[in-house]
Amino acid sequence: MEIGVLGPLVVTVHGRSLVPSAAKSRQVLALLAANLGRHVSLDAIVRELWDGTTPGSPTGVVQTYVKQLRHSLAVALGPADGTDPKELLSRTHTGYVLSLPGAEADASTFERLAMGGCRALAQQEAAEAAALLDRAEDVWRGPALADVRTGPVLRTEARRLDEVRRAAMEHRVTAYMMLGRHSEVLGELSAMTARYPLQEGLHALLIVCLYRCGRSGEALEAFRRLRAAMVGELGIEPSHRLQRLHHAVLRDDPALDSAATGLAAF
Repeated sequence: MEIGVLGPLVVTVHGRSLVPSAAKSRQVLALLAANLGRHVSLDAIVRELWDGTTPGSPTGVVQTYVKQLRHSLAVALGPADGTDPKELLSRTHTGYVLSLPGAEADASTFERLAMGGCRALAQQEAAEAAALLDRAEDVWRGPALADVRTGPVLRTEARRLDEVRRAAMEHRVTAYMMLGRHSEVLGELSAMTARYPLQEGLHALLIVCLYRCGRSGEALEAFRRLRAAMVGELGIEPSHRLQRLHHAVLRDDPALDSAATGLAAF
């Protein structure tokens, strides 16, 4: 059994895909898969599917989608399995639960690895942190729920996963830099700061990374781009921390060369 939401939706049982082609049925399955083993309320399903434009009898429509998903489960399980699809996609008093024994959703795998990597980094175990965060990043196959038409509930979950991924990538880059592997992450950092133009933490890493690669001019330009974006879009200056980092580059501060403490010093 395989459950994947970090990219196109994947739900397979005995090698057979359960992902329907119909958009709303796919949304229901995606919502259940994103909450594997956890209760999903009927209210959440209705909000996801119709976002305020609810049909006359939403409960009956949702029951139809669930019935279709259970039928797909029954086909995938086959007559020899003996498992009742209602045990795997069960009804509660207020909603539904998808339970696939032995399966771990890729999002859970990612978050477990990312959490382990962050703990290792906090303990200054950079090599272990880099290895765990590399594995966490490898779980992703593309944008979360890439082939699902998302409503408000799934959009919120996709944004949450993207933010967790961004934080994990930031920690991963930090671990690489602590190991002195600056050139390996410079391209990735440049792409990340372009994607998140107002994220100060990422820009701080890029500035230090460029400086340690002997590219002080580009480090200063990275600060100027961040400042222009923040003033132009938010009407505020970069934080004192970023400004101290900028001044450190200007004066060629030796603290910037310390792989372990360069950022912590500012």
